[in-house]
Amino acid sequence: MNFKSYLDLYQLIEIDNSTKEQRRSFGLSQILLAHKPIAQLLLWLELHRIKLKKPLFSETFASYLYGITLVLVIVGFVVGLFSGIALLHYNGHAPVNVIYFMAMVIALPLFTMTLTLISMLKAYHTRAVLIHLSPSYWMEKIVSLLPSKVQKDVENVHINPLLANWIVIKRSQLIALFFSLGLLVALLLVVATKDIAFAWSTTLHVDAESFHRFLNTLALPWRSWFPSAVPSLELIEQSQYFRLGDKLSEEMISNASKLGEWWKFLAFATLFYAIILRFFMYLLSVLGLGMAVKKSFLSLKGVDILLRDMNEPIITTNAQESVKENETTLQGTLQTVQKLDASYDMVQGWAMSKEQLHVLNDSMHVITPLVYDVGGTNTLEEDAEIIHKSHGEVLLYVKAWEPPTMDFMDYLEALVKSVDKVVVVPVGMQEEHYNAEEKFVTIWARKLALFKSEKVWLKR
Repeated sequence: MNFKSYLDLYQLIEIDNSTKEQRRSFGLSQILLAHKPIAQLLLWLELHRIKLKKPLFSETFASYLYGITLVLVIVGFVVGLFSGIALLHYNGHAPVNVIYFMAMVIALPLFTMTLTLISMLKAYHTRAVLIHLSPSYWMEKIVSLLPSKVQKDVENVHINPLLANWIVIKRSQLIALFFSLGLLVALLLVVATKDIAFAWSTTLHVDAESFHRFLNTLALPWRSWFPSAVPSLELIEQSQYFRLGDKLSEEMISNASKLGEWWKFLAFATLFYAIILRFFMYLLSVLGLGMAVKKSFLSLKGVDILLRDMNEPIITTNAQESVKENETTLQGTLQTVQKLDASYDMVQGWAMSKEQLHVLNDSMHVITPLVYDVGGTNTLEEDAEIIHKSHGEVLLYVKAWEPPTMDFMDYLEALVKSVDKVVVVPVGMQEEHYNAEEKFVTIWARKLALFKSEKVWLKR
Protein backbone atom coordinates (compact mmCIF):
# COMPACT_ATOMS: atom_id res chain seq x y z
CA MET A 1 0.00 0.00 0.00
CA ASN A 2 1.54 3.29 -1.10
CA PHE A 3 0.74 6.61 -2.74
CA LYS A 4 0.67 5.05 -6.21
CA SER A 5 -1.96 2.56 -5.04
CA TYR A 6 -4.02 5.45 -3.69
CA LEU A 7 -3.96 7.24 -7.05
CA ASP A 8 -4.79 4.04 -8.94
CA LEU A 9 -7.71 3.24 -6.64
CA TYR A 10 -9.05 6.78 -6.97
CA GLN A 11 -9.05 6.62 -10.75
CA LEU A 12 -10.39 3.07 -10.83
CA ILE A 13 -13.39 3.94 -8.67
CA GLU A 14 -14.10 6.90 -10.97
CA ILE A 15 -14.39 4.65 -14.05
CA ASP A 16 -15.61 1.42 -12.42
CA ASN A 17 -18.87 0.07 -13.79
CA SER A 18 -18.96 -3.26 -11.98
CA THR A 19 -22.33 -4.38 -10.64
CA LYS A 20 -23.19 -5.01 -7.04
CA GLU A 21 -23.46 -8.68 -7.89
CA GLN A 22 -19.89 -8.74 -9.24
CA ARG A 23 -18.58 -6.95 -6.19
CA ARG A 24 -20.38 -9.31 -3.83
CA SER A 25 -19.01 -12.24 -5.79
CA PHE A 26 -15.51 -10.87 -5.24
CA GLY A 27 -16.20 -10.49 -1.53
CA LEU A 28 -17.40 -14.09 -1.27
CA SER A 29 -14.34 -15.34 -3.13
CA GLN A 30 -12.11 -13.62 -0.56
CA ILE A 31 -14.11 -14.38 2.56
CA LEU A 32 -10.97 -14.41 4.76
CA LEU A 33 -10.48 -10.71 3.99
CA ALA A 34 -14.00 -9.75 5.11
CA HIS A 35 -12.68 -7.82 8.12
CA LYS A 36 -9.60 -6.46 6.38
CA PRO A 37 -10.84 -3.59 4.20
CA ILE A 38 -7.40 -2.40 3.12
CA ALA A 39 -6.41 -5.90 1.98
CA GLN A 40 -9.73 -6.22 0.13
CA LEU A 41 -9.23 -2.92 -1.67
CA LEU A 42 -5.64 -3.74 -2.64
CA LEU A 43 -6.61 -7.13 -4.05
CA TRP A 44 -9.57 -5.64 -5.90
CA LEU A 45 -7.22 -2.98 -7.28
CA GLU A 46 -4.76 -5.61 -8.53
CA LEU A 47 -7.52 -7.50 -10.33
CA HIS A 48 -8.97 -4.40 -12.01
CA ARG A 49 -5.89 -2.20 -12.58
CA ILE A 50 -5.87 -3.37 -16.19
CA LYS A 51 -8.87 -1.10 -16.79
CA LEU A 52 -6.74 2.02 -16.24
CA LYS A 53 -5.35 3.83 -19.24
CA LYS A 54 -1.61 3.47 -19.86
CA PRO A 55 0.71 5.02 -18.94
CA LEU A 56 -0.71 5.08 -15.43
CA PHE A 57 -1.07 8.55 -13.98
CA SER A 58 0.30 7.23 -10.68
CA GLU A 59 3.55 6.21 -12.37
CA THR A 60 3.87 9.50 -14.25
CA PHE A 61 3.24 11.59 -11.15
CA ALA A 62 5.56 9.45 -9.01
CA SER A 63 8.37 9.74 -11.56
CA TYR A 64 8.07 13.55 -11.67
CA LEU A 65 7.91 13.71 -7.89
CA TYR A 66 10.97 11.47 -7.62
CA GLY A 67 12.86 13.64 -10.11
CA ILE A 68 12.07 16.86 -8.25
CA THR A 69 12.98 15.27 -4.92
CA LEU A 70 16.29 14.00 -6.32
CA VAL A 71 17.19 17.47 -7.62
CA LEU A 72 16.32 19.05 -4.27
CA VAL A 73 18.30 16.42 -2.37
CA ILE A 74 21.37 17.16 -4.51
CA VAL A 75 20.86 20.90 -4.10
CA GLY A 76 20.45 20.44 -0.34
CA PHE A 77 23.70 18.46 -0.12
CA VAL A 78 25.61 21.04 -2.18
CA VAL A 79 24.22 23.96 -0.15
CA GLY A 80 25.15 22.16 3.06
CA LEU A 81 28.64 21.46 1.73
CA PHE A 82 29.37 25.07 0.74
CA SER A 83 27.69 26.43 3.88
CA GLY A 84 30.01 24.30 5.97
CA ILE A 85 33.06 25.42 4.00
CA ALA A 86 32.02 29.06 4.41
CA LEU A 87 31.48 28.67 8.16
CA LEU A 88 34.87 26.99 8.56
CA HIS A 89 36.79 29.43 6.39
CA TYR A 90 40.16 30.17 8.00
CA ASN A 91 42.41 32.97 6.76
CA GLY A 92 45.29 32.26 9.11
CA HIS A 93 44.75 35.44 11.16
CA ALA A 94 41.50 35.07 13.13
CA PRO A 95 40.39 31.67 14.51
CA VAL A 96 37.16 29.98 13.40
CA ASN A 97 34.36 30.66 15.89
CA VAL A 98 32.76 27.31 16.77
CA ILE A 99 29.57 29.08 17.90
CA TYR A 100 28.55 29.68 14.27
CA PHE A 101 29.00 26.04 13.29
CA MET A 102 27.23 24.84 16.45
CA ALA A 103 24.27 27.04 15.63
CA MET A 104 24.07 25.46 12.18
CA VAL A 105 24.40 21.80 13.28
CA ILE A 106 22.59 21.91 16.64
CA ALA A 107 20.26 24.88 17.02
CA LEU A 108 18.91 25.00 13.46
CA PRO A 109 18.15 21.23 13.21
CA LEU A 110 16.42 21.21 16.61
CA PHE A 111 14.37 24.24 15.63
CA THR A 112 13.27 22.88 12.24
CA MET A 113 12.55 19.43 13.70
CA THR A 114 10.32 21.06 16.30
CA LEU A 115 8.43 22.83 13.53
CA THR A 116 8.13 19.53 11.65
CA LEU A 117 6.71 17.80 14.75
CA ILE A 118 4.11 20.55 14.99
CA SER A 119 3.30 20.01 11.30
CA MET A 120 2.89 16.29 11.92
CA LEU A 121 0.57 16.84 14.87
CA LYS A 122 -1.55 19.39 13.02
CA ALA A 123 -1.68 17.35 9.83
CA TYR A 124 -4.71 15.42 11.14
CA HIS A 125 -6.69 18.51 12.11
CA THR A 126 -6.24 21.23 9.55
CA ARG A 127 -5.67 21.51 5.85
CA ALA A 128 -2.99 24.19 5.94
CA VAL A 129 -0.53 22.66 8.37
CA LEU A 130 2.74 23.46 6.66
CA ILE A 131 4.62 26.12 8.57
CA HIS A 132 6.50 28.54 6.35
CA LEU A 133 9.79 28.06 8.17
CA SER A 134 9.60 24.31 7.75
CA PRO A 135 11.18 22.69 4.66
CA SER A 136 7.86 20.96 3.99
CA TYR A 137 6.27 24.31 3.12
CA TRP A 138 8.84 24.94 0.42
CA MET A 139 8.51 21.40 -0.88
CA GLU A 140 4.84 22.06 -1.54
CA LYS A 141 5.82 25.10 -3.58
CA ILE A 142 8.25 23.07 -5.65
CA VAL A 143 5.45 20.70 -6.67
CA SER A 144 4.05 23.62 -8.67
CA LEU A 145 7.04 23.13 -11.01
CA LEU A 146 5.46 19.97 -12.38
CA PRO A 147 4.43 20.07 -16.06
CA SER A 148 1.05 21.73 -16.58
CA LYS A 149 -0.58 18.50 -17.79
CA VAL A 150 0.49 16.66 -14.64
CA GLN A 151 -0.64 19.59 -12.48
CA LYS A 152 -4.05 19.44 -14.16
CA ASP A 153 -4.29 15.70 -13.50
CA VAL A 154 -3.35 16.27 -9.86
CA GLU A 155 -6.13 18.85 -9.53
CA ASN A 156 -8.62 16.39 -11.05
CA VAL A 157 -7.58 13.66 -8.63
CA HIS A 158 -8.22 15.81 -5.53
CA ILE A 159 -5.48 14.30 -3.38
CA ASN A 160 -6.47 14.08 0.26
CA PRO A 161 -4.89 17.12 2.05
CA LEU A 162 -3.74 14.85 4.87
CA LEU A 163 -1.86 12.66 2.39
CA ALA A 164 -0.39 15.66 0.54
CA ASN A 165 0.93 17.09 3.81
CA TRP A 166 2.68 13.86 4.76
CA ILE A 167 4.20 13.50 1.28
CA VAL A 168 5.94 16.87 1.52
CA ILE A 169 6.87 16.36 5.19
CA LYS A 170 8.64 13.12 4.34
CA ARG A 171 10.54 14.63 1.43
CA SER A 172 11.49 17.72 3.40
CA GLN A 173 13.13 15.51 6.03
CA LEU A 174 15.09 13.73 3.33
CA ILE A 175 16.33 17.04 1.91
CA ALA A 176 17.28 18.31 5.38
CA LEU A 177 19.12 15.06 6.08
CA PHE A 178 21.31 15.48 2.99
CA PHE A 179 21.90 19.14 3.87
CA SER A 180 23.32 17.95 7.19
CA LEU A 181 25.43 15.33 5.45
CA GLY A 182 26.87 18.16 3.36
CA LEU A 183 27.84 20.01 6.55
CA LEU A 184 29.58 16.93 7.96
CA VAL A 185 31.47 16.29 4.72
CA ALA A 186 32.55 19.94 4.64
CA LEU A 187 33.86 19.70 8.21
CA LEU A 188 35.84 16.54 7.51
CA LEU A 189 37.25 17.91 4.25
CA VAL A 190 38.33 21.21 5.76
CA VAL A 191 39.85 19.56 8.83
CA ALA A 192 41.72 17.07 6.65
CA THR A 193 43.12 19.68 4.25
CA LYS A 194 43.77 22.65 6.55
CA ASP A 195 45.33 23.34 9.93
CA ILE A 196 42.45 25.23 11.52
CA ALA A 197 42.53 27.08 14.82
CA PHE A 198 39.12 26.90 16.50
CA ALA A 199 37.97 29.28 19.19
CA TRP A 200 34.78 30.47 20.79
CA SER A 201 33.62 33.99 21.26
CA THR A 202 30.35 35.63 22.26
CA THR A 203 29.20 39.06 23.37
CA LEU A 204 27.20 37.45 26.16
CA HIS A 205 28.68 37.18 29.65
CA VAL A 206 29.64 33.49 29.58
CA ASP A 207 32.65 32.22 31.50
CA ALA A 208 34.63 29.14 30.58
CA GLU A 209 33.15 26.97 33.34
CA SER A 210 29.55 27.72 32.33
CA PHE A 211 30.35 27.06 28.69
CA HIS A 212 32.04 23.78 29.67
CA ARG A 213 28.93 22.64 31.56
CA PHE A 214 26.77 23.57 28.56
CA LEU A 215 28.96 21.63 26.12
CA ASN A 216 29.13 18.68 28.51
CA THR A 217 25.33 18.55 28.48
CA LEU A 218 25.21 18.69 24.69
CA ALA A 219 27.74 15.85 24.53
CA LEU A 220 25.65 13.61 26.79
CA PRO A 221 24.71 11.16 23.94
CA TRP A 222 28.35 10.28 23.16
CA ARG A 223 30.57 11.41 26.06
CA SER A 224 30.56 7.96 27.71
CA TRP A 225 31.81 6.23 24.55
CA PHE A 226 34.01 8.98 23.11
CA PRO A 227 35.25 11.18 25.96
CA SER A 228 37.89 12.69 23.68
CA ALA A 229 35.07 14.27 21.64
CA VAL A 230 34.10 16.46 24.64
CA PRO A 231 36.11 19.72 25.02
CA SER A 232 37.94 19.89 28.33
CA LEU A 233 37.75 22.90 30.59
CA GLU A 234 41.40 23.61 29.84
CA LEU A 235 40.73 23.65 26.08
CA ILE A 236 37.75 25.94 26.54
CA GLU A 237 39.78 28.37 28.63
CA GLN A 238 42.63 28.37 26.14
CA SER A 239 40.37 28.87 23.12
CA GLN A 240 38.19 31.70 24.42
CA TYR A 241 38.69 34.53 21.95
CA PHE A 242 38.34 38.23 22.81
CA ARG A 243 38.29 40.37 19.71
CA LEU A 244 40.32 43.42 20.77
CA GLY A 245 41.77 44.96 17.69
CA ASP A 246 43.27 42.47 15.24
CA LYS A 247 45.61 40.69 17.61
CA LEU A 248 45.30 37.31 19.30
CA SER A 249 46.27 36.78 22.93
CA GLU A 250 49.71 35.36 23.56
CA GLU A 251 48.19 32.42 25.48
CA MET A 252 46.08 31.44 22.45
CA ILE A 253 49.09 31.66 20.18
CA SER A 254 51.17 29.49 22.51
CA ASN A 255 48.41 26.82 22.56
CA ALA A 256 47.61 27.00 18.86
CA SER A 257 48.36 23.30 18.33
CA LYS A 258 45.61 22.34 20.77
CA LEU A 259 42.88 24.51 19.23
CA GLY A 260 42.24 22.04 16.42
CA GLU A 261 40.87 19.49 18.92
CA TRP A 262 37.48 21.17 18.65
CA TRP A 263 36.77 19.32 15.40
CA LYS A 264 35.92 16.09 17.23
CA PHE A 265 33.17 17.75 19.21
CA LEU A 266 31.82 19.50 16.12
CA ALA A 267 31.83 16.24 14.14
CA PHE A 268 29.93 14.31 16.81
CA ALA A 269 27.50 17.19 17.32
CA THR A 270 26.79 17.19 13.59
CA LEU A 271 26.45 13.42 13.50
CA PHE A 272 24.02 13.24 16.41
CA TYR A 273 21.91 16.41 16.26
CA ALA A 274 21.88 17.07 12.54
CA ILE A 275 22.01 13.54 11.10
CA ILE A 276 20.90 10.85 13.55
CA LEU A 277 18.00 12.84 14.98
CA ARG A 278 17.00 13.91 11.48
CA PHE A 279 17.11 10.30 10.33
CA PHE A 280 14.70 9.36 13.11
CA MET A 281 12.46 12.22 12.01
CA TYR A 282 12.58 10.80 8.50
CA LEU A 283 11.58 7.35 9.77
CA LEU A 284 8.74 8.97 11.72
CA SER A 285 7.59 10.72 8.55
CA VAL A 286 7.66 7.40 6.66
CA LEU A 287 5.46 5.86 9.36
CA GLY A 288 3.14 8.87 9.29
CA LEU A 289 2.87 8.72 5.51
CA GLY A 290 1.91 5.04 5.70
CA MET A 291 -0.83 5.81 8.22
CA ALA A 292 -2.03 8.73 6.08
CA VAL A 293 -2.23 6.49 2.99
CA LYS A 294 -4.27 3.94 4.95
CA LYS A 295 -6.63 6.60 6.27
CA SER A 296 -6.92 8.20 2.84
CA PHE A 297 -7.70 4.82 1.26
CA LEU A 298 -10.77 4.41 3.45
CA SER A 299 -11.89 8.02 3.00
CA LEU A 300 -11.87 7.97 -0.81
CA LYS A 301 -15.21 8.80 -2.36
CA GLY A 302 -16.98 5.59 -3.33
CA VAL A 303 -14.85 3.26 -1.18
CA ASP A 304 -17.57 2.88 1.47
CA ILE A 305 -20.06 1.81 -1.20
CA LEU A 306 -17.53 -0.56 -2.75
CA LEU A 307 -16.78 -2.24 0.59
CA ARG A 308 -20.47 -2.45 1.46
CA ASP A 309 -21.23 -4.14 -1.85
CA MET A 310 -18.39 -6.60 -1.24
CA ASN A 311 -19.34 -7.54 2.29
CA GLU A 312 -23.12 -7.19 2.62
CA PRO A 313 -25.45 -9.88 1.20
CA ILE A 314 -27.97 -8.88 -1.46
CA ILE A 315 -31.06 -9.38 0.64
CA THR A 316 -34.18 -11.02 -0.82
CA THR A 317 -37.53 -10.29 0.77
CA ASN A 318 -38.72 -13.85 0.37
CA ALA A 319 -35.78 -15.46 2.09
CA GLN A 320 -36.83 -14.57 5.63
CA GLU A 321 -40.60 -14.70 5.31
CA SER A 322 -42.27 -16.90 7.90
CA VAL A 323 -45.06 -19.16 6.75
CA LYS A 324 -47.35 -21.49 8.60
CA GLU A 325 -47.06 -24.22 6.02
CA ASN A 326 -43.75 -24.82 4.41
CA GLU A 327 -45.00 -26.90 1.54
CA THR A 328 -48.13 -26.66 -0.60
CA THR A 329 -49.41 -28.45 -3.61
CA LEU A 330 -49.99 -26.80 -6.96
CA GLN A 331 -51.72 -28.27 -9.97
CA GLY A 332 -50.97 -31.91 -10.62
CA THR A 333 -48.11 -33.36 -8.67
CA LEU A 334 -45.90 -30.21 -8.67
CA GLN A 335 -44.91 -29.32 -5.16
CA THR A 336 -43.89 -25.82 -4.10
CA VAL A 337 -41.88 -24.51 -1.18
CA GLN A 338 -42.15 -21.07 0.36
CA LYS A 339 -38.85 -21.08 2.23
CA LEU A 340 -35.59 -22.71 1.23
CA ASP A 341 -33.68 -25.02 3.55
CA ALA A 342 -30.47 -23.81 5.13
CA SER A 343 -28.34 -26.29 3.18
CA TYR A 344 -28.43 -28.54 0.12
CA ASP A 345 -26.20 -31.32 -1.14
CA MET A 346 -25.56 -29.42 -4.36
CA VAL A 347 -26.45 -26.11 -6.00
CA GLN A 348 -26.68 -25.70 -9.76
CA GLY A 349 -27.46 -22.74 -11.96
CA TRP A 350 -28.87 -22.89 -15.47
CA ALA A 351 -26.78 -20.63 -17.74
CA MET A 352 -25.23 -18.88 -14.76
CA SER A 353 -21.61 -18.44 -13.72
CA LYS A 354 -20.25 -19.84 -10.51
CA GLU A 355 -19.67 -16.29 -9.27
CA GLN A 356 -23.38 -15.55 -9.70
CA LEU A 357 -24.28 -18.77 -7.90
CA HIS A 358 -22.12 -17.87 -4.92
CA VAL A 359 -23.83 -14.48 -4.70
CA LEU A 360 -27.27 -16.14 -4.96
CA ASN A 361 -26.41 -18.59 -2.20
CA ASP A 362 -25.26 -15.71 -0.05
CA SER A 363 -28.49 -13.80 -0.70
CA MET A 364 -30.72 -16.84 -0.10
CA HIS A 365 -28.71 -17.86 3.00
CA VAL A 366 -28.00 -21.26 1.51
CA ILE A 367 -24.97 -23.40 2.34
CA THR A 368 -23.70 -26.10 0.01
CA PRO A 369 -20.42 -27.97 -0.53
CA LEU A 370 -20.85 -28.20 -4.31
CA VAL A 371 -21.68 -25.52 -6.89
CA TYR A 372 -21.98 -26.17 -10.64
CA ASP A 373 -23.01 -24.09 -13.62
CA VAL A 374 -25.01 -26.11 -16.14
CA GLY A 375 -26.52 -25.37 -19.53
CA GLY A 376 -25.46 -22.20 -21.29
CA THR A 377 -22.06 -22.74 -22.88
CA ASN A 378 -21.62 -26.22 -21.38
CA THR A 379 -21.45 -29.18 -23.74
CA LEU A 380 -23.80 -32.14 -23.40
CA GLU A 381 -20.88 -34.20 -22.11
CA GLU A 382 -20.09 -31.65 -19.41
CA ASP A 383 -23.73 -31.56 -18.25
CA ALA A 384 -23.88 -35.35 -18.28
CA GLU A 385 -20.81 -35.50 -16.05
CA ILE A 386 -22.42 -33.08 -13.57
CA ILE A 387 -25.62 -35.19 -13.54
CA HIS A 388 -23.47 -38.22 -12.80
CA LYS A 389 -21.97 -36.41 -9.77
CA SER A 390 -25.37 -35.19 -8.53
CA HIS A 391 -26.97 -36.73 -5.48
CA GLY A 392 -29.33 -35.99 -2.60
CA GLU A 393 -31.21 -32.71 -2.67
CA VAL A 394 -30.28 -30.27 -5.43
CA LEU A 395 -31.12 -26.57 -5.59
CA LEU A 396 -31.41 -25.42 -9.22
CA TYR A 397 -31.43 -21.67 -9.99
CA VAL A 398 -33.01 -20.46 -13.21
CA LYS A 399 -33.55 -17.03 -14.69
CA ALA A 400 -37.23 -16.27 -14.10
CA TRP A 401 -37.62 -14.01 -17.14
CA GLU A 402 -36.39 -16.74 -19.51
CA PRO A 403 -39.12 -19.36 -20.11
CA PRO A 404 -38.13 -23.04 -19.83
CA THR A 405 -36.53 -24.36 -23.01
CA MET A 406 -36.49 -27.90 -24.35
CA ASP A 407 -32.80 -28.14 -23.43
CA PHE A 408 -33.63 -27.30 -19.83
CA MET A 409 -36.52 -29.75 -19.69
CA ASP A 410 -34.29 -32.51 -21.09
CA TYR A 411 -31.60 -31.73 -18.51
CA LEU A 412 -34.12 -31.70 -15.64
CA GLU A 413 -35.58 -35.00 -16.77
CA ALA A 414 -32.11 -36.59 -16.69
CA LEU A 415 -31.26 -34.94 -13.35
CA VAL A 416 -34.30 -36.23 -11.43
CA LYS A 417 -33.22 -39.79 -12.23
CA SER A 418 -29.98 -39.28 -10.25
CA VAL A 419 -31.15 -37.30 -7.22
CA ASP A 420 -33.75 -37.47 -4.47
CA LYS A 421 -35.14 -33.97 -4.92
CA VAL A 422 -34.74 -30.94 -7.20
CA VAL A 423 -35.90 -27.51 -6.03
CA VAL A 424 -36.17 -25.13 -8.98
CA VAL A 425 -35.75 -21.48 -7.95
CA PRO A 426 -36.69 -18.79 -10.50
CA VAL A 427 -34.68 -15.66 -9.64
CA GLY A 428 -35.11 -12.09 -10.81
CA MET A 429 -32.53 -9.41 -11.61
CA GLN A 430 -30.02 -8.22 -9.06
CA GLU A 431 -31.67 -4.79 -9.09
CA GLU A 432 -34.88 -6.51 -7.95
CA HIS A 433 -32.98 -8.29 -5.14
CA TYR A 434 -33.48 -11.53 -7.09
CA ASN A 435 -37.24 -11.52 -6.45
CA ALA A 436 -38.99 -13.08 -9.46
CA GLU A 437 -42.21 -11.55 -10.79
CA GLU A 438 -45.29 -13.66 -10.13
CA LYS A 439 -46.17 -13.92 -13.82
CA PHE A 440 -42.81 -15.52 -14.56
CA VAL A 441 -43.10 -17.92 -11.63
CA THR A 442 -46.52 -18.98 -12.89
CA ILE A 443 -45.08 -19.80 -16.32
CA TRP A 444 -42.45 -21.97 -14.71
CA ALA A 445 -45.03 -23.64 -12.48
CA ARG A 446 -47.19 -24.63 -15.44
CA LYS A 447 -44.23 -26.01 -17.34
CA LEU A 448 -42.81 -27.98 -14.41
CA ALA A 449 -46.22 -29.40 -13.56
CA LEU A 450 -46.04 -31.38 -16.81
CA PHE A 451 -43.33 -33.52 -15.24
CA LYS A 452 -45.75 -35.11 -12.79
CA SER A 453 -42.77 -36.05 -10.65
CA GLU A 454 -42.68 -35.92 -6.87
CA LYS A 455 -38.97 -35.11 -7.05
CA VAL A 456 -39.48 -31.72 -8.73
CA TRP A 457 -40.27 -28.76 -6.48
CA LEU A 458 -40.73 -25.08 -7.23
CA LYS A 459 -39.73 -22.15 -5.02
CA ARG A 460 -42.65 -19.71 -4.96
